[in-house]
Amino acid sequence: MSEALPKVAIELWRSDAIVLFDWLMTVDLNTVPITHPAEKQALMDLLTRLEHETDVPCVTQEQIDAARVEVARDMGW
Repeated sequence: MSEALPKVAIELWRSDAIVLFDWLMTVDLNTVPITHPAEKQALMDLLTRLEHETDVPCVTQEQIDAARVEVARDMGW
């Protein structure tokens, strides 16, 4: 991705980041319904950012399980 492209900054709840990273590492993106190839690329870009710019890849299975509980509790439905 070009450094010259416009960027946005977002803050992500750590538990959300853990759950998303774990899912992106395990899901077969070829089976995820997409309507445009850019959607798959955007998911891969998110995975790369989480992998290289956070400490999320170092979490334990216990931390993943706890993050899932926290995120699910916050669902509200």
